[in-house]
Amino acid sequence: MKNMRLQDKNVIVTGAGSGFGAGIARRFAAEGARVLIADLNADAGRAVADSIRADGGTAESAQADVAVSDDVRALAQRTKANFGSVDIVVNNAGIAQRNAPMLETTETQFDRIFAVNVKSIYLSAQQFLPIFREQESGVFLNVASTAAVRPRPGLTWYNASKGAVVTMTRSMAAELAPEGIRVNAINPVAGETPLLAEFMGGQVTEQLREKFIATIPLGRLSQPEDIANAAVFLCSDEASMITGVCLEVDGGRCI
Repeated sequence: MKNMRLQDKNVIVTGAGSGFGAGIARRFAAEGARVLIADLNADAGRAVADSIRADGGTAESAQADVAVSDDVRALAQRTKANFGSVDIVVNNAGIAQRNAPMLETTETQFDRIFAVNVKSIYLSAQQFLPIFREQESGVFLNVASTAAVRPRPGLTWYNASKGAVVTMTRSMAAELAPEGIRVNAINPVAGETPLLAEFMGGQVTEQLREKFIATIPLGRLSQPEDIANAAVFLCSDEASMITGVCLEVDGGRCI
């Protein structure tokens, strides 16, 4: 019988209606976790939850804007009410920046990038940290980006937002370790997700794809399964001595 690495863990994954979040949610459920899928797109979140249940897993979905405190509060309340506790919070929800010169980003777009990519982690900590402290355990996993450690032109404000995620992860880890709460991050390279077109300026052409892949030593874009594999390890008891790590899942791009 297969060993379930997240058996009976109660997990919330934000932005899990598609892309990396959906891959993480599906893999966590396959490893025995009960998963609440949070997404701004209610239909997408519901579809992922339905697919998990169809495969024999346990999942529910909820619509939420992770940049809105009331929505995050409701997620925490719902997860605890339905599952009894919260063991793992995956702060995956993020928004891309259209690849363009820095001054072509409007103030409204800038504010939204930082609200979704940065403020959301603050709001998550507000709501879930008290739960973790009450049970004297818990894991936060933040999804940052290789853009945080190898920033390139055209994505300046997105790069900065993900750099903030890395710094928050390390600082949270240092502050919360004495309480038995772990905090790690994953830095994915661009992958086969709905955000890819934004990173490439609005359209994915074969020429742009090949040019980008040429910068990745392993020779391919990331897949949701790649990120999910790393997430399972960092959130499992196998990583009980690991906190404050920001793990590149990038095929060697950041070397």
